[in-house]
Amino acid sequence: MPLVFVIATDWTLRAAVRAELRELGIDALGMDSVDDAGRALASNQMPSAIVLEATAELAGDPAIDNLVKRVTTVLIASRTETAPLPPVAAVFYRPVSIGDIVAKVRELLAHGHAA
Repeated sequence: MPLVFVIATDWTLRAAVRAELRELGIDALGMDSVDDAGRALASNQMPSAIVLEATAELAGDPAIDNLVKRVTTVLIASRTETAPLPPVAAVFYRPVSIGDIVAKVRELLAHGHAA
């Protein structure tokens, strides 16, 4: 079963994406900080894909940047907040539907783009 990290400070985004992925049989872990992702990685949980909210706090962190370089990532960005946007598999700008995000994750997992 693929594992997806859903890293977002916006709890509604995090919870909704995680719930939809789990309904589809995809193991999804919700995280609201870089430290959460670090703890998961330290316990040998390597994601097949990441859904990342592009905030300055998250997307600008060197540890997240390093992880994004190794794992297929779907980035959720704001049209008004500026944050560094690392090279990723897909970028969605808010407003975006949870269904669109989940469909892209499924597509990437199905086509073997995940690490």
